[in-house]
Amino acid sequence: MMKRWTRAAGDRLKRRRGTMATPWQRALARFELLFMDHAVFRHIKLNLHPVSPRMWRSAQPSPGHLARIAALGVKTVINLRGARDCAAYLLEQEACRRLGMTLVDFPLTSREPPSPERVAAFDRMLREIEYPALMHCKSGADRAGIGAALYLMLQEGRPLAEAQAQLHWKFGHLRHSRTGVLDFMLERYGQVLRREGVGFRDWVRRGYDPLALRAEFQAGRFSSALVDRILRRE
Repeated sequence: MMKRWTRAAGDRLKRRRGTMATPWQRALARFELLFMDHAVFRHIKLNLHPVSPRMWRSAQPSPGHLARIAALGVKTVINLRGARDCAAYLLEQEACRRLGMTLVDFPLTSREPPSPERVAAFDRMLREIEYPALMHCKSGADRAGIGAALYLMLQEGRPLAEAQAQLHWKFGHLRHSRTGVLDFMLERYGQVLRREGVGFRDWVRRGYDPLALRAEFQAGRFSSALVDRILRRE
């Protein structure tokens, strides 16, 4: 009941906020950002961390956060949540244009391993963007973690262990929840790497089966309830 009421209230707020064309609509957008998208917590901690000298990771940045990120020299912002009718996204688009940063929408999922085609597209996107860059999801824990892990392996040739460290509780990631399927993907590659010495790109092209991997993965009930119902992660 509460979930349905919250969704209905959010839909009404979006209709009244519209495209943020008036001062009142912009005020509604700020309210939506702070309380419907939980930015009030991100003002306390953005979960901003360097991945390498060329890449950062974070939670959903506000316009103020983006100004500070631009001051770090960041040229490209990779939005792992994807384009959507959400005040956070509309304000991010607006801020990136104003600050001269390129916004790239590349959605990833936190409870399903990416398909081979999605990994290949992510690889291509990383080769094409201007650096330094920042990638973000909503909380900076799960999608930002797998995105950072893929970046380190695909673009910097870093060891698997370094990539796996991007999925860690210090970033807010809980491996025993449903989002632990992302760890499971990298662990499965680690088994193949030790046995056959195959490179990550080759494994993704030839031996990676995300559907079978997802079916085999078992999430913990308590951790999943914490992530899904209490923390309300996407």
